Amino acid sequence: MRRRKGFWPNLLSTLGTWAISITVGLLLWWLASSLLGPYIMPSPWATVVGLGELSDRGTLWPSIGASMFRIITGWTIGLVVGAPIGILMGRIRLVRNFLDPYVEILRFIPAIALVTVMVVWFGIGEQSKIALIVYTSIFVVVISTTDATLRISNDKVLAARSLGAGNTQVLWTVVLPSAVPGIITGARLAMANSFLTIVSAEMVAAREGLGTIIWTSYSFGHIDWIFAGIVTLGILGFCCDRILRIISTTLLARFGVK
Repeated sequence: MRRRKGFWPNLLSTLGTWAISITVGLLLWWLASSLLGPYIMPSPWATVVGLGELSDRGTLWPSIGASMFRIITGWTIGLVVGAPIGILMGRIRLVRNFLDPYVEILRFIPAIALVTVMVVWFGIGEQSKIALIVYTSIFVVVISTTDATLRISNDKVLAARSLGAGNTQVLWTVVLPSAVPGIITGARLAMANSFLTIVSAEMVAAREGLGTIIWTSYSFGHIDWIFAGIVTLGILGFCCDRILRIISTTLLARFGVK
């Protein structure tokens, strides 16, 4: 009962703070629009109208679906591949020394620099866009997971082995629970990178997507549609991060991490 009593006041306090924050943000946005003019920065209402126009044209929702499919697919592949690699790099020095130069070099190459390369390699279909999201996701997961795995105390591993635990049991009872916080941190950062990359991924030969809306709107001078696409990306990113926070809280509790 104590947790219930604490939950609702905290929730109401958070929602109230969000409401105040959003109100202040909208007022500042409206003020900036008034000073700069609608052709430089559309007002919040003009952006809402732009969202309605895109929805009426049948463009908005298919584009949201296409972008989210690419983001979730690429992010999932990056997470599923990156986390095991990070654990291996954290536990096996030979693997770490072998892969570390590639990770450190490739992670500094921006995804936008590889847009045309991905199109040449994978074509103009979904594969090139998903591959770009995988690229921007995987390295941050690898680095975060490796760092968390390296921090595992050898005393924990030795204690588990002294109790008769084999390699598989050590992995599941010691290594994985200790690596979960790093995996979660990497997953959240990778999700943010995915949203940052999707616009550039969809600028080349994409029929649908929020990046396509933004680029096409720029070509036709629809600044209100550009802001509509940007705001939509921000809201979707916020929602995805909140979902990841809820999942991470559950996973951390499952593995006994506070």
